[in-house]
Amino acid sequence: MILNGYNEGLIESIKNWLREDVGAGDVTTSVTIPAGHQSKAVIHAKDHGFIAGISVAELVFQVVDPSLVFRPMVQDGDEVTRGTTLAEVEGSTHSLLTGERLALNLLQRMSGIATRTRSYVDALEGLSTRLVDTRKTTPGHRMLEKYAVRIGGGANHRFGLYDAVMIKDNHIKGAGGITEAVKRARDVIPHTMTIEVETENLTQVNEALQAGADIIMLDNMHPDQMREAVTVIRKQAPHVKVEASGNVSLETIRGIAESGVDVISVGRLTYSFESLDISLDLNEKKEG
Repeated sequence: MILNGYNEGLIESIKNWLREDVGAGDVTTSVTIPAGHQSKAVIHAKDHGFIAGISVAELVFQVVDPSLVFRPMVQDGDEVTRGTTLAEVEGSTHSLLTGERLALNLLQRMSGIATRTRSYVDALEGLSTRLVDTRKTTPGHRMLEKYAVRIGGGANHRFGLYDAVMIKDNHIKGAGGITEAVKRARDVIPHTMTIEVETENLTQVNEALQAGADIIMLDNMHPDQMREAVTVIRKQAPHVKVEASGNVSLETIRGIAESGVDVISVGRLTYSFESLDISLDLNEKKEG
């Protein structure tokens, strides 16, 4: 597993997700398939895309039944086409069918995110602008979804409310302005933590610069306005990073990047993706 030490928490999540799905037991399997029945299952792609979550699917089957043998045929980040075998799983038919849906759900969703991310990364080919995700993730799945973004070639924004100061419009209103919000934050946070300020116009950009923001977000600005803002920021504070955000699509991302911003954050990577179509089929059966 390569989820940065997240295994223990992930195992607990998988147990909870299995309780939700299996409850007191898999009724259909228990009444139709004899105890001790053994099978080999093949997990295969039914669509073109990029894979993320093979090790997560393996972990699901391990939690269901440690005796199951999981053989991955691809690695996370691999590009696959329809019919590609992703993995084989062998062992108790009851265990295979009990873990099937959860394993596929996670693998399909993560691969869908990786595939969508790759399409945005491809749209930025040749440019230095970095693509990052947002906190618009599925509750309980943030670590997995942000991992899938990385597999797709993107990078992660902050993971939560705890690892960076990001002053948005409502913070500005509550604090009484950008200057006051940045001052209050700077007085309290450690020197290792950055302050990002969301701006909607050039007046706010200049105020954020004067206040000493480390990162300035250009929110929902037209590319021409972004270009002007970038020029102002580069002239006054070349060390300040510039992020663009808001209604970014595959059709608009390159024009936004060409304005000169350092980073583009895209919520669609994790909230508006299409899961990759992946199936599990039993192809060998024998009595145990």
